Amino acid sequence: MLNGEGVLLTRPVSQQEPLASKLEAAGATVIAFPVIEIVPRAESVTAQEAASLEDAAVSIFVSSNAVEHGVRYASGKLAAIGPATAAAIKNAGKTVDILAPTGYSSEDLLALPELKNLSGKAVRIVRGSRGRELLAHTLESRGARVQCLSVYDRRLPDYSAADIDALESRWHAGDVAVVLAMSVESFTNLLELLPESLKPELNETRLVTPTKRVLKEIEERYPGADVTLADGPDADAILKAVAESLEPPRLTLRSIP
Repeated sequence: MLNGEGVLLTRPVSQQEPLASKLEAAGATVIAFPVIEIVPRAESVTAQEAASLEDAAVSIFVSSNAVEHGVRYASGKLAAIGPATAAAIKNAGKTVDILAPTGYSSEDLLALPELKNLSGKAVRIVRGSRGRELLAHTLESRGARVQCLSVYDRRLPDYSAADIDALESRWHAGDVAVVLAMSVESFTNLLELLPESLKPELNETRLVTPTKRVLKEIEERYPGADVTLADGPDADAILKAVAESLEPPRLTLRSIP
């Protein structure tokens, strides 16, 4: 299906599966190059911060990483952004009370009636130390008392010069056919990590992303870039988009409404 084409997988190490296996099973050559490192915060610090918070009516988990490092600090009903986060909550032995039936974003969760009448109630957002503030700001505008509990840090990986040289050699040799950019942060981190000689190559390389926010970011930096929009961030949707990106006619930003 993918005939040995190289796919640069930029997800954090802990989130490369099952996508890596699905890509390889479809015939791709997976080139792992994580551009975000997930580092849990010191448990003593997080526990102290959590203990200082009032009980919440709802605890919102923004990612599977938030669940892995923060499910013990849940309070009230549990809400999840996206099915992967919901699955992590269930795997932790908890019940998911609030989940958008479709979609993977904060906007999808905020559209639910359960999050529209929280005036005067405490809402806990379990997340990383950096991220979008849309969720917190929207809930505050609805009258909720928002608690943001950071349970992990998202860092730029520290690659050696030899690691970067090896990637550069493979890229120039034509081994990288598709680059996955799962979030704006992952795309901007990739740009920060790439040597200057490779940045122009992004205009000649197919890019796959599950979000229109990344599309807009790419458009600003690389007008006319060759981008395929996946139906979602799950492995099956990404695999389908990778396959589509390798088949002409290609989907470019100019054809995205």
